[in-house]
Amino acid sequence: MGASPMPGETAKPDSPLPSPPGETAKPNSPPPPIASGTLIYDGDCGFCTATARWTERRLSDDYRVVPSQQADLEVLGLTQEDVARSAWWIDTDGTRWDDHRSIAKALGAMSAPWPALGRMLTFGPISPLARQAYHLVANNRYRIRWPGTRPTCKR
Repeated sequence: MGASPMPGETAKPDSPLPSPPGETAKPNSPPPPIASGTLIYDGDCGFCTATARWTERRLSDDYRVVPSQQADLEVLGLTQEDVARSAWWIDTDGTRWDDHRSIAKALGAMSAPWPALGRMLTFGPISPLARQAYHLVANNRYRIRWPGTRPTCKR
């Protein structure tokens, strides 16, 4: 699912994680591994929390689902602006995926039939439409009321 970014995208899907604090990055060295693939989401958003719980129930214990408010963003190479704008999937090698690609990667880590849907989200002409749909939902998530979740959402 290594789809190339579309023109005008501000995503940083191929950026590796920085070196751990106190360690100097070596040129051409691989990024430090993380324990598992990790989905980072907005824990203040009811819709985001509900969809993250849905995702977590479908992932094996090899993966983590973490609210951005509890994540060490600096270690992940993310900023508050990054996590306010998008959910993020962090691969075990440190590769970061945002927008619809984060959802595609999370779906790809589930058992069937979800990986097929994840691949479809990044397929050729569908990818730009999936990106637009992701941004439409993300920019209006504070309006979406999900049963059993907090009504607050920071934009």
